[in-house]
Amino acid sequence: MKLIAIVISVSIFSMLALSSHAFAAGSSSKPVSDTRPGVIDYNDGVKLMQQAKYDRAERKFAAALKKNPEMAEAHNNLGYSLRKQGTKNYDKALSHYNQAIELKPDLAEAFMYRGVLFMLMGQEAKALEDHRQLTLLDRDLADALQAAIASGEEPDGLDGLAKSW
Repeated sequence: MKLIAIVISVSIFSMLALSSHAFAAGSSSKPVSDTRPGVIDYNDGVKLMQQAKYDRAERKFAAALKKNPEMAEAHNNLGYSLRKQGTKNYDKALSHYNQAIELKPDLAEAFMYRGVLFMLMGQEAKALEDHRQLTLLDRDLADALQAAIASGEEPDGLDGLAKSW
């Protein structure tokens, strides 16, 4: 009987805590929007990138970076969008991957994207360096990069690595 009373007390306390938190936060069911500079453009770019509309995504990520040049994820996804538009953009893509890694050294996706770019550019030693770093950050991405290096082909689905804020 005491156990039932404790369970009921804990349940009531939990419900009160949750409802007071929701009330204090404004009980709206809509999520609070991120007001940091560049986030709206960045999120629009992610959607376009995931739809393989790389030229339009490129413009959105560039717009985000004009508003917030320190946004590592925007540099990373701009690099990806450039790379997907062809070899003429590889140098610009590499520059953005490098900037993303400089701003956020633990951004695993940047090492993955840059490693694939190095592989496509025929720079296997540099791709393997990114693989080594990636093994410390994200084992699944490291395995995918290793497979890409071994096959010499870009893995499918990398645009799904882009996350919205």
